[in-house]
Amino acid sequence: MNITLMIISGLAMLVSRWVGGRLQKRFAEFSQLPISMSGREVAEKMLADRNISDVSVISTGGQLTDHYNPRNKTVNLSTVVYEQRNIAAAAVAAHEVGHAVQHSTSYAFLTMRSKLVPMVNISSKLSQWVIMAGVALAATGNYYVFMIGIALFAMTTLFTLVTLPVEFNASSRALNWLEETGISEQYQSQAKNALFWAAMTYTVAAIASLGQLLYFIMRFLAMKNRR
Repeated sequence: MNITLMIISGLAMLVSRWVGGRLQKRFAEFSQLPISMSGREVAEKMLADRNISDVSVISTGGQLTDHYNPRNKTVNLSTVVYEQRNIAAAAVAAHEVGHAVQHSTSYAFLTMRSKLVPMVNISSKLSQWVIMAGVALAATGNYYVFMIGIALFAMTTLFTLVTLPVEFNASSRALNWLEETGISEQYQSQAKNALFWAAMTYTVAAIASLGQLLYFIMRFLAMKNRR
């Protein structure tokens, strides 16, 4: 069964790297398609158009580190996205504002994800250790620790699954707004493609987590049935 977990993890890692490579390639390609507004200007305009006045747009370091912080209501754009005027930067900026719009409208899946964060912070740190201890104890007939470990890991899996509609919905809001305003002009398909590959990184993570969860459940049942 350990081989099964290694195969799942290995495949997930390979697919994740492939998707990540495609994402970087697409963003590099679409960064060569100029538009009249910078990422910061796109974000500020979308916020204004959606009547959101309590969210700030700020610059943050790193690459592809863009995110919306609901705690302090800030759209954080990486320096490249914040400053540059191209369709890739516009798509990313609009996507992050999409999360701000979700927050302002109490989008159900975003609310659920936010509530899961404290529990996931704990479960992600403990689940693997508890599962390892659970496997050892299960050999003696004590299955409760293994069950707790699986429950902890299931929490992180649930978080990755809830993240999917949050990300796809934010992209949908971004693309609709870009089309409405005409900012994307002839580059609408490129903006859609860039956000598609960004969303695929979350999809791969969710599938990998679900695969690991199913493996742990199968191992638990196999150990219990052997007794």
